[in-house]
Amino acid sequence: MTARPDTPRSRRERPAKPALTREGIVAAALAVLRAEGLRKLTMRRLAEELDTGPASLYVYVRNTAELHAAVLDELLGTALPAPAAGSWRERLEGVLTSYTAMLFAYPDLARSAITARPSGPHYLNLIETLLALLDEGGVPPAQAAWGVDLLLQHATATAAEHTDEASPQEWDALLHAVREASERTHPHIAGLAGPLLSGSPESRLSWGLQALISGIERTGVPE
Repeated sequence: MTARPDTPRSRRERPAKPALTREGIVAAALAVLRAEGLRKLTMRRLAEELDTGPASLYVYVRNTAELHAAVLDELLGTALPAPAAGSWRERLEGVLTSYTAMLFAYPDLARSAITARPSGPHYLNLIETLLALLDEGGVPPAQAAWGVDLLLQHATATAAEHTDEASPQEWDALLHAVREASERTHPHIAGLAGPLLSGSPESRLSWGLQALISGIERTGVPE
């Protein structure tokens, strides 16, 4: 006699679930992020993906903030480009541009990255690469140490700024306000309306990074 198709299977007949690991949890979190976005990446949703209870995850990840930081660290493994030709400045800008592009690919993560505190191997590799390039350029160690933080803040904020695109109506309102600014009350805005509205996000990112790198080179840190 064969069992009916709808007969419940005994627990003993089900394949054993793989043991939970931090690596497996982060991999599952990445899958949810790519399919559903960061807003859906909760401990409850992740537990459902792993067929376990949320309480089981807290053994490996303390909270959602740590989970997001771990996901960011994993994605940082894609942010370091292969060694390229060019000056240390060009290669430094290339690494930071690649990092920003990674955040553009995961827009929900960009805002979280402003306050995330990754501490995994990929984050350390990114910091090491940036410090090595600044050292190659002759930037004093203390300035390089503070400068890395400033460069990453700028790159992260640039990506976060573009996570929620303004509506056409919002852009039209901004363009109108700048272009129609009175020379009497706002002479500087009126005189610089064109430059204020010019440039692509890519060109503005590049200019900002170059300006920061030059400032880091010349500005000592207080003792």
